This record gives sequence, C-alpha cells and structure tokens, in this order.
Amino acid sequence: MGALDHLSDLFDCSGGRSKHKKRKTLQTVEVKVRIDCEGCERKVTRALEGMKGVKQVVVERKANKVTVVGYVEPSKVVARVAHRTGKKAELWPYVPYDMVAHPYAPGVYDKKAPSGYVRNADDPQVSQLARASSF
Repeated sequence: MGALDHLSDLFDCSGGRSKHKKRKTLQTVEVKVRIDCEGCERKVTRALEGMKGVKQVVVERKANKVTVVGYVEPSKVVARVAHRTGKKAELWPYVPYDMVAHPYAPGVYDKKAPSGYVRNADDPQVSQLARASSF
C-alpha cells in the first residue's frame, strides 16, 4: 500500500461501508449466438453497446460469434444478450484446432463448430476420453 492509500484510509468518510471498491479488469468476452441476418446482427450489437463498461463489440456472422471488449463480466454479457434479443447465448465453447492434442477424439470434435475450431476439452472426463481413444 502506498502513502496516498494509507492517508485516504485514515480520512475515509464512507462510514466503514466498504474499504476498497473492487475494480473490474478489461476483458475480452466471446459469446456464441445464432445470427441469421443483418437484423439479428444489429439487434445483438445494439443490446451490447448499451451495456455499461463495453468498449468494443465485434460480430462475426458466419461463425455465430460476438466478441465484446470492456470492463464487463462474462455472465452479465450472456444474460444481456439472452434477455434483450430473446436468442440463446452461451460463452464461446470452441478453441482453435491447433490448441488441442487430439482434435478428432470423441467429445472434442464437433461437426457444428466453425472451420478451424474444435470443442474446448477442459472437462477432465472429455480429456481422459480423448487420451484413451488416441492410443
């Protein structure tokens, strides 16, 4: 703690409600949303640009992917898209093809994934299955 932080704690007038306000960090949140046309794209973009803390919204219609950069929480971004647009939204479940040791293993390979992507294998059950099937 620096000297200024110490002095501001000494002369705090907040009445002891909260010592330190939790600061949000700049994040990049990727969301999977079905986007069929320009109207859907516009609806999703407007819903997210109105959110507090959002700095940039990038929509990739072919990949059904929305990237949000800003001081936001991923769960709130997903909830906002689902509520404002009425579309099913989830955090981006895919990783690039090169990041997975066995991209064609059951549970990792997904036919619905955009080209160059496979399903994220962070689930230990799926990764064990992927290792067992590769031998």
